[in-house]
Amino acid sequence: MPEPGFPPLSLPRQRRLSFGIGGQLINNLFTQGPFISTRLLLVVLLSGALIGGDLYLPYGDRLRSWLMTGLTPVYWLGQSPGNVAEWLGNVTASRDSLIEENEALESRLLVLERRAQRYAALAAENTRLRELLNASSDLDDRVLVAEVIGVTPDPLSHEVILDKGADDGLRKGQAILDAGGLMGQVVHTSKYTARAILISDNSHAVPVEVNRNGVRAVLLGNGDRDRLELAHVPDTADIEEGDLLVSSGLGGRFPQGYPVARISSVAHDPAEPFARVLAKPMASLNSSRLVLVVFTEQDQEDGAGADSGEGD
Repeated sequence: MPEPGFPPLSLPRQRRLSFGIGGQLINNLFTQGPFISTRLLLVVLLSGALIGGDLYLPYGDRLRSWLMTGLTPVYWLGQSPGNVAEWLGNVTASRDSLIEENEALESRLLVLERRAQRYAALAAENTRLRELLNASSDLDDRVLVAEVIGVTPDPLSHEVILDKGADDGLRKGQAILDAGGLMGQVVHTSKYTARAILISDNSHAVPVEVNRNGVRAVLLGNGDRDRLELAHVPDTADIEEGDLLVSSGLGGRFPQGYPVARISSVAHDPAEPFARVLAKPMASLNSSRLVLVVFTEQDQEDGAGADSGEGD
């Protein structure tokens, strides 16, 4: 009920008062009346003038740049919830998940480094214009990441224990390597673990070739994890200090092309028919924790036969 002495306000009047000055101007501009066509024409002309000024006057880009600069804090504020949520997720990540992610990255890095080793060997082969048989399939040998969980207590035996065994497909004779090169081979498997002999063991030998020129030799272990020796190298053999030795693949035990050692010294004695050639292993035999077990095509066929009962 309106108070006595005051006439009631009409609905348009109430709206104009509620919107204030700005609302009143907008309301007056678009209110239906005899001058609506004139007002619409003024709005169209003003819009056309602004569009033309933006196209032909040099101040349009500058004004737009100022407006975008002024709106930058608004963009930041709009993205801040997502950034804060991501930051909180990184801060509150559990230790177990971080450890798991780190182990996965280490395994992936090990696999990529293994492939890089093979590419280096194949590149050297190509420079000598020697064609490798089944080179593409060799590069795609299946591998399994295993962890060294122990070493044998015998000081005269260079062997390690792996956390993968027969249930994981490991078989006697499979080559193992780390990020640097060939480490040794599997000599015994149990259901859940395996024992591997290192290339530095006194009883171990690896057929190798010089990556520079293809000269073949046999690399022997001598009980020293930092030094290996080439057996029966002719004094006239083209072998130099710094040459890279890679597995030759002869004998079928080790796949071809994996780095094994680098020549550290070559000693010639006129009284001896053979030179004394020493080499340093490429693999970190004393410190590698993660290794790769290589599955050749023959290993995979043997594993398939064993699974189907043909290998018993």
